[in-house]
Amino acid sequence: MDTFTPAEVAAQLGVSTNKVRQLIAERKLMALPGSGNSKIPVEFIQDGVILKHLPGLLTVLHDGRFTDEEAFEWLFRADDSLPGTPVQALRDDRHTEVTRRAQALAL
Repeated sequence: MDTFTPAEVAAQLGVSTNKVRQLIAERKLMALPGSGNSKIPVEFIQDGVILKHLPGLLTVLHDGRFTDEEAFEWLFRADDSLPGTPVQALRDDRHTEVTRRAQALAL
């Protein structure tokens, strides 16, 4: 999996590295579990911005009591019914179905 450092994400977003760390702390962005805040999947950034519906989806998963590891694994698990992964569906602007599935899992 390709990742960015917080500095690379900061450059893409046009913000400070501290702001990237704040976004991670606020669950608007996610780093690889176990990497501290040092490895952010390149899939989470598209056209110089955080994926539009990623922050809301991370909130749904967190509210559904997913651990960071579980949320990360779910986001990148292939799902033939989507098709692809939930992250790929977000990148393809198919966020409604992904969010609905996350809400159903959280019940």
